Amino acid sequence: MSSTTPTQVSTSTPDNSDELPSQPNSGDELSYQQMILCAVVIGIAGGLVATAYYYVLEASLHFVWHTLPDFLEPYFPAKFPSWNYLWIATTIGGLLVGVTLYFMGLPGEVAFVVDQVHDPGRISLRQTPAMIVASLVSIAAGGSAGPEAPLVQINGSFGGWLGKKLKLTLTTTRVLTFCGMSAALGAFFGAPLGGALFALEIPHRRGLEYYEAIIPAVLAAILSFFVFRFNTGLTIGGMYHFAAIPPLSLTNLVQGAVLGAVGALIAVIFIVLFRVVGQLSEYLEHRRILLATLGGLSIGLIALVFPQTLFFGEKEIQTIVQTGSTFGMTMLLMIAGAKMLAVCCTLHSGFRGGFIFPLFYIGAAVGLAISLAVPQIHPTIGMICLMAAVNVAVTKTPVSTTVILSVLSDTAMVPVIVIASFTSFLLTTQVSLIKTQRSRSFIPADKGIPIQITPESASA
Repeated sequence: MSSTTPTQVSTSTPDNSDELPSQPNSGDELSYQQMILCAVVIGIAGGLVATAYYYVLEASLHFVWHTLPDFLEPYFPAKFPSWNYLWIATTIGGLLVGVTLYFMGLPGEVAFVVDQVHDPGRISLRQTPAMIVASLVSIAAGGSAGPEAPLVQINGSFGGWLGKKLKLTLTTTRVLTFCGMSAALGAFFGAPLGGALFALEIPHRRGLEYYEAIIPAVLAAILSFFVFRFNTGLTIGGMYHFAAIPPLSLTNLVQGAVLGAVGALIAVIFIVLFRVVGQLSEYLEHRRILLATLGGLSIGLIALVFPQTLFFGEKEIQTIVQTGSTFGMTMLLMIAGAKMLAVCCTLHSGFRGGFIFPLFYIGAAVGLAISLAVPQIHPTIGMICLMAAVNVAVTKTPVSTTVILSVLSDTAMVPVIVIASFTSFLLTTQVSLIKTQRSRSFIPADKGIPIQITPESASA
């Protein structure tokens, strides 16, 4: 929601003039049965959208990184080797991203989406075409950002649009927006419960608060997951094949807490680097084409040295799992640092996508490095705990991250993962990357008169 961002923080303000704050009780309500029906519609639609996006993205990636280089390789002169295709492709991709943003407008990022979830409870559909094109080009060009954030915005905007068309209250419209967001994440992660919980946790810094949306959101995620897996034929269950771990002991629980603290530190380093790169990019923020082109060039140059940093990391994590130990501790840490820089350059240059899987990748690399340095820590425990801790420190989603990683890793490590997640979460409560995360009862002054949303009014 990545993220685009969880996904990133930006000073940009996408055009959303039709999204005016509304009173929570102005509009129509749905019966419980009608709410469930809307969740079903949004879930099925979300699965179809995710399917279409998946096939277009896969075709784009294959064309850019297989078909086209195979065709052009014979034409590269001896003095200009074919490996130069890498940085040329990412630079051209950056140029196309910049052109897209210039002519189609600037889609919102994760910070913007989170803000709109709170108030007015929906995301404008007008940004969807620009998000679709910009994110597909960004990811196909090798950017370190994934499709979760674009899908969250696309499907979330559909849920909000449905609420607007039905003239529903702010509270009910927001639930439908959550259904759309959950449908996107349920399909993308392959974990319906985890995806729905992630959508509900991401708007806040200190735990899930929009509890009334849990059942509709989970239902939408389940249906989207089913439709997506049915249409794509992707396997159900663990995405990664970690080495089996021995029965858990109290020592492993202590290791989880320590690894959670290390993951919190890694996340803080990432956040600091993200802010520094963001400050540097401000000098070119009004020259979108140039900024995006330079971003693509930087992604390519980083990948020439560390090819592992190319793309958003979903498939590359399995490479770390299988062969990462051959890199050695120092190399793994360097790869993690390079990936951090690649993510920062990707998101701050205008590329659109999410950073959840890039954060997982950073955590896996650092976790394996720790297990190589401290043999008492099993590699699987080191990698999964760091994947959880780094992501939680940035996104503030300890519950959903635990559920998602327990599914993706196909391991019985929930006790250790949850300890690592909550340790990281508690240590970073004062550190935030997504500035618009807040309590549901708080509305900034520039949004109008603050509205105190109580449990009574929320369920009205």
